[in-house]
Amino acid sequence: MSEPLSFKQEITAVFGQPVAENPTQVMIEAAFADAGLAWRYLTLEVAPSDLAAAVSGAKAMGFRGFNLTIPHKVEVIQHLDRLSEAAEKMGAVNCVIRDGDELIGENTDGKGFVESLREVSDPQGQNVVILGAGGAARAIAIEMALAGAAKFTIVNRSMERGEQLTALIQAKTGAAVEFVHWTDDYDIPAGTHVVINATSIGLFPDVEARIPLNTDSLTADMVVADVIPNPPATRLVREATAAGCTVLDGLGMLVNQGVIGFRLWTGVEPNPAVMRAALEEVFG
Repeated sequence: MSEPLSFKQEITAVFGQPVAENPTQVMIEAAFADAGLAWRYLTLEVAPSDLAAAVSGAKAMGFRGFNLTIPHKVEVIQHLDRLSEAAEKMGAVNCVIRDGDELIGENTDGKGFVESLREVSDPQGQNVVILGAGGAARAIAIEMALAGAAKFTIVNRSMERGEQLTALIQAKTGAAVEFVHWTDDYDIPAGTHVVINATSIGLFPDVEARIPLNTDSLTADMVVADVIPNPPATRLVREATAAGCTVLDGLGMLVNQGVIGFRLWTGVEPNPAVMRAALEEVFG
Protein backbone atom coordinates (compact mmCIF):
# COMPACT_ATOMS: atom_id res chain seq x y z
CA MET A 1 0.00 0.00 0.00
CA SER A 2 1.38 3.45 -0.86
CA GLU A 3 1.99 6.09 1.82
CA PRO A 4 -0.95 8.46 2.36
CA LEU A 5 -0.38 11.90 0.84
CA SER A 6 0.92 14.30 3.52
CA PHE A 7 1.98 17.92 3.31
CA LYS A 8 3.30 18.01 6.89
CA GLN A 9 7.04 18.49 7.30
CA GLU A 10 8.92 17.54 10.45
CA ILE A 11 10.74 20.66 11.68
CA THR A 12 14.22 21.11 13.12
CA ALA A 13 16.08 24.41 13.52
CA VAL A 14 18.92 26.44 14.98
CA PHE A 15 18.33 29.29 17.45
CA GLY A 16 21.01 31.96 17.74
CA GLN A 17 21.92 35.64 17.52
CA PRO A 18 23.55 36.46 15.17
CA VAL A 19 22.58 33.49 13.03
CA ALA A 20 22.60 34.67 9.39
CA GLU A 21 26.17 33.36 8.88
CA ASN A 22 25.38 29.89 10.29
CA PRO A 23 25.56 27.32 7.45
CA THR A 24 24.13 24.28 9.31
CA GLN A 25 20.86 24.36 7.31
CA VAL A 26 22.77 23.72 4.05
CA MET A 27 24.28 20.44 5.24
CA ILE A 28 21.29 19.17 7.23
CA GLU A 29 18.77 19.78 4.45
CA ALA A 30 21.14 18.10 1.95
CA ALA A 31 21.22 15.09 4.28
CA PHE A 32 17.40 15.11 4.65
CA ALA A 33 17.04 15.09 0.83
CA ASP A 34 19.68 12.37 0.47
CA ALA A 35 17.87 10.20 3.06
CA GLY A 36 14.46 10.79 1.44
CA LEU A 37 13.06 12.58 4.50
CA ALA A 38 10.46 15.36 4.08
CA TRP A 39 12.01 17.30 6.96
CA ARG A 40 13.04 20.98 7.17
CA TYR A 41 15.80 22.82 9.05
CA LEU A 42 15.15 26.50 9.82
CA THR A 43 17.76 29.13 10.69
CA LEU A 44 16.06 31.33 13.29
CA GLU A 45 17.23 34.57 14.90
CA VAL A 46 16.28 34.45 18.59
CA ALA A 47 17.21 37.23 21.01
CA PRO A 48 18.27 36.19 24.55
CA SER A 49 15.12 37.81 25.98
CA ASP A 50 12.98 35.60 23.69
CA LEU A 51 14.71 32.26 24.32
CA ALA A 52 12.14 30.90 26.80
CA ALA A 53 9.30 31.75 24.38
CA ALA A 54 11.19 30.20 21.44
CA VAL A 55 11.74 26.91 23.31
CA SER A 56 8.11 26.67 24.41
CA GLY A 57 7.05 27.60 20.86
CA ALA A 58 9.21 24.81 19.42
CA LYS A 59 7.61 22.40 21.89
CA ALA A 60 4.09 23.62 21.06
CA MET A 61 4.69 23.37 17.31
CA GLY A 62 6.09 19.84 17.56
CA PHE A 63 9.67 20.56 16.44
CA ARG A 64 11.60 17.28 16.40
CA GLY A 65 14.66 19.03 17.75
CA PHE A 66 16.86 22.09 17.41
CA ASN A 67 20.41 23.34 17.72
CA LEU A 68 21.61 26.22 19.87
CA THR A 69 24.44 28.54 18.94
CA ILE A 70 25.87 31.77 20.41
CA PRO A 71 24.62 33.04 22.91
CA HIS A 72 22.11 30.36 24.03
CA LYS A 73 24.12 27.20 24.83
CA VAL A 74 24.14 27.69 28.61
CA GLU A 75 20.95 29.71 29.09
CA VAL A 76 18.77 27.14 27.31
CA ILE A 77 19.37 24.54 30.05
CA GLN A 78 16.82 26.07 32.44
CA HIS A 79 14.10 25.64 29.79
CA LEU A 80 14.68 21.90 29.11
CA ASP A 81 13.26 18.81 30.80
CA ARG A 82 16.53 16.91 31.22
CA LEU A 83 20.12 16.65 30.02
CA SER A 84 22.39 13.92 28.69
CA GLU A 85 25.39 12.95 30.83
CA ALA A 86 27.79 14.90 28.59
CA ALA A 87 25.64 18.05 28.60
CA GLU A 88 25.28 17.77 32.40
CA LYS A 89 29.07 17.65 32.82
CA MET A 90 29.64 20.60 30.47
CA GLY A 91 26.78 22.77 31.55
CA ALA A 92 26.28 23.59 27.85
CA VAL A 93 23.75 22.35 25.27
CA ASN A 94 23.98 22.72 21.48
CA CYS A 95 21.42 20.10 20.45
CA VAL A 96 17.90 19.45 21.77
CA ILE A 97 16.01 16.25 21.01
CA ARG A 98 12.28 15.68 21.50
CA ASP A 99 11.44 12.48 23.37
CA GLY A 100 7.66 12.19 23.69
CA ASP A 101 6.61 15.36 25.52
CA GLU A 102 10.12 16.05 26.83
CA LEU A 103 12.94 18.17 25.43
CA ILE A 104 16.37 16.67 26.17
CA GLY A 105 19.59 18.68 26.02
CA GLU A 106 22.66 17.05 24.48
CA ASN A 107 26.05 18.41 23.45
CA THR A 108 27.48 17.23 20.13
CA ASP A 109 30.14 20.00 19.77
CA GLY A 110 32.86 18.21 21.69
CA LYS A 111 32.01 14.79 20.24
CA GLY A 112 32.18 16.24 16.72
CA PHE A 113 35.54 17.82 17.50
CA VAL A 114 37.04 14.63 18.94
CA GLU A 115 35.89 12.66 15.86
CA SER A 116 37.60 15.24 13.60
CA LEU A 117 40.80 15.04 15.65
CA ARG A 118 40.87 11.23 15.67
CA GLU A 119 41.16 11.31 11.87
CA VAL A 120 44.64 12.86 12.28
CA SER A 121 45.75 12.20 15.88
CA ASP A 122 44.85 10.18 19.00
CA PRO A 123 43.77 12.52 21.86
CA GLN A 124 45.20 10.07 24.46
CA GLY A 125 47.96 11.69 26.54
CA GLN A 126 48.01 14.96 24.58
CA ASN A 127 48.76 18.48 25.83
CA VAL A 128 45.99 20.80 24.64
CA VAL A 129 45.79 24.60 24.44
CA ILE A 130 42.26 25.98 24.17
CA LEU A 131 41.77 29.62 23.21
CA GLY A 132 38.48 30.83 24.69
CA ALA A 133 36.26 29.66 27.55
CA GLY A 134 32.71 29.76 26.16
CA GLY A 135 30.28 26.97 25.29
CA ALA A 136 32.40 25.48 22.50
CA ALA A 137 35.57 25.50 24.66
CA ARG A 138 33.67 23.84 27.48
CA ALA A 139 32.27 21.07 25.25
CA ILE A 140 35.60 20.37 23.56
CA ALA A 141 37.58 20.35 26.82
CA ILE A 142 35.23 17.87 28.53
CA GLU A 143 35.09 15.48 25.55
CA MET A 144 38.88 15.71 25.01
CA ALA A 145 39.43 14.90 28.71
CA LEU A 146 37.02 11.94 28.47
CA ALA A 147 39.01 10.81 25.39
CA GLY A 148 42.22 10.75 27.48
CA ALA A 149 43.92 14.12 26.88
CA ALA A 150 46.51 14.65 29.64
CA LYS A 151 46.80 18.40 30.18
CA PHE A 152 44.84 21.53 29.29
CA THR A 153 45.84 25.18 29.16
CA ILE A 154 42.82 27.48 29.01
CA VAL A 155 43.66 30.92 27.57
CA ASN A 156 40.95 33.55 27.97
CA ARG A 157 40.48 37.31 28.21
CA SER A 158 37.83 37.15 30.95
CA MET A 159 39.52 35.83 34.12
CA GLU A 160 36.18 34.87 35.65
CA ARG A 161 35.09 32.66 32.72
CA GLY A 162 38.56 31.18 32.31
CA GLU A 163 38.79 30.22 35.99
CA GLN A 164 35.25 28.80 35.89
CA LEU A 165 36.15 26.51 32.97
CA THR A 166 39.43 25.49 34.62
CA ALA A 167 37.55 24.53 37.81
CA LEU A 168 34.88 22.68 35.79
CA ILE A 169 37.45 20.53 33.92
CA GLN A 170 39.20 19.66 37.20
CA ALA A 171 35.96 18.82 38.99
CA LYS A 172 34.33 16.80 36.20
CA THR A 173 37.30 14.97 34.67
CA GLY A 174 40.32 15.12 36.97
CA ALA A 175 42.57 16.14 34.03
CA ALA A 176 45.50 18.50 34.71
CA VAL A 177 44.55 22.06 33.76
CA GLU A 178 45.92 25.57 34.12
CA PHE A 179 44.45 28.97 33.30
CA VAL A 180 46.37 31.73 31.49
CA HIS A 181 44.95 35.25 31.51
CA TRP A 182 45.04 36.46 27.88
CA THR A 183 46.30 40.05 27.86
CA ASP A 184 48.54 40.23 24.76
CA ASP A 185 49.92 37.96 22.02
CA TYR A 186 50.01 34.41 23.42
CA ASP A 187 53.00 32.10 22.87
CA ILE A 188 52.03 28.44 22.40
CA PRO A 189 54.18 26.51 24.91
CA ALA A 190 56.71 23.96 23.58
CA GLY A 191 55.39 20.41 23.93
CA THR A 192 51.83 21.36 22.96
CA HIS A 193 50.16 18.74 20.74
CA VAL A 194 46.84 20.41 19.90
CA VAL A 195 45.89 24.11 19.64
CA ILE A 196 42.17 24.91 19.39
CA ASN A 197 40.58 28.27 18.60
CA ALA A 198 37.24 28.10 20.40
CA THR A 199 36.65 31.86 20.20
CA SER A 200 34.50 33.60 17.58
CA ILE A 201 37.47 35.68 16.34
CA GLY A 202 37.50 35.45 12.53
CA LEU A 203 33.83 34.58 12.12
CA PHE A 204 32.10 36.07 9.06
CA PRO A 205 31.81 39.00 8.39
CA ASP A 206 34.91 39.90 10.45
CA VAL A 207 37.04 37.45 8.46
CA GLU A 208 40.40 39.24 8.78
CA ALA A 209 40.16 39.63 12.58
CA ARG A 210 43.44 38.51 14.13
CA ILE A 211 43.66 36.16 17.09
CA PRO A 212 46.24 37.64 19.54
CA LEU A 213 48.63 34.76 19.05
CA ASN A 214 52.33 34.65 18.24
CA THR A 215 52.17 32.47 15.10
CA ASP A 216 55.96 31.98 15.25
CA SER A 217 55.27 29.72 18.26
CA LEU A 218 53.31 27.29 16.02
CA THR A 219 55.44 24.29 15.01
CA ALA A 220 54.93 21.64 12.34
CA ASP A 221 54.34 18.86 14.92
CA MET A 222 51.20 20.59 16.26
CA VAL A 223 47.59 20.04 15.24
CA VAL A 224 45.83 23.39 14.93
CA ALA A 225 42.04 23.44 14.85
CA ASP A 226 39.60 26.30 14.32
CA VAL A 227 35.97 25.76 15.28
CA ILE A 228 34.75 28.54 12.95
CA PRO A 229 32.95 27.06 9.90
CA ASN A 230 32.35 30.35 8.04
CA PRO A 231 34.77 30.98 6.44
CA PRO A 232 36.48 27.55 6.55
CA ALA A 233 39.88 29.09 5.64
CA THR A 234 40.11 31.50 8.61
CA ARG A 235 43.21 33.60 9.11
CA LEU A 236 44.37 31.07 11.76
CA VAL A 237 43.83 28.14 9.37
CA ARG A 238 45.90 29.92 6.72
CA GLU A 239 48.69 30.88 9.14
CA ALA A 240 48.87 27.39 10.67
CA THR A 241 48.96 25.81 7.19
CA ALA A 242 51.86 28.13 6.28
CA ALA A 243 53.65 27.02 9.48
CA GLY A 244 53.39 23.37 8.36
CA CYS A 245 50.92 22.34 11.07
CA THR A 246 48.27 19.65 10.62
CA VAL A 247 45.14 21.80 10.31
CA LEU A 248 41.48 21.05 11.03
CA ASP A 249 38.96 23.57 9.73
CA GLY A 250 35.56 24.21 11.28
CA LEU A 251 33.72 22.30 8.53
CA GLY A 252 34.92 18.90 9.79
CA MET A 253 33.67 19.55 13.29
CA LEU A 254 30.43 21.04 11.96
CA VAL A 255 29.76 17.96 9.79
CA ASN A 256 30.64 15.50 12.58
CA GLN A 257 28.43 17.15 15.19
CA GLY A 258 25.70 17.49 12.52
CA VAL A 259 25.84 13.75 11.84
CA ILE A 260 25.32 13.05 15.55
CA GLY A 261 22.37 15.48 15.79
CA PHE A 262 20.78 14.14 12.60
CA ARG A 263 20.98 10.58 13.96
CA LEU A 264 19.45 11.63 17.31
CA TRP A 265 16.55 13.47 15.66
CA THR A 266 15.68 11.04 12.87
CA GLY A 267 17.05 7.63 13.87
CA VAL A 268 18.58 7.56 10.36
CA GLU A 269 22.32 7.44 9.55
CA PRO A 270 23.15 10.39 7.26
CA ASN A 271 25.87 10.52 4.59
CA PRO A 272 28.68 12.81 5.88
CA ALA A 273 30.15 13.17 2.36
CA VAL A 274 26.86 14.67 1.12
CA MET A 275 26.88 17.10 4.07
CA ARG A 276 30.48 18.24 3.55
CA ALA A 277 29.98 18.59 -0.22
CA ALA A 278 26.93 20.83 0.33
CA LEU A 279 28.99 23.12 2.61
CA GLU A 280 31.97 23.20 0.23
CA GLU A 281 29.67 24.19 -2.62
CA VAL A 282 28.30 27.12 -0.61
CA PHE A 283 31.78 28.31 0.37
CA GLY A 284 33.12 27.85 -3.16
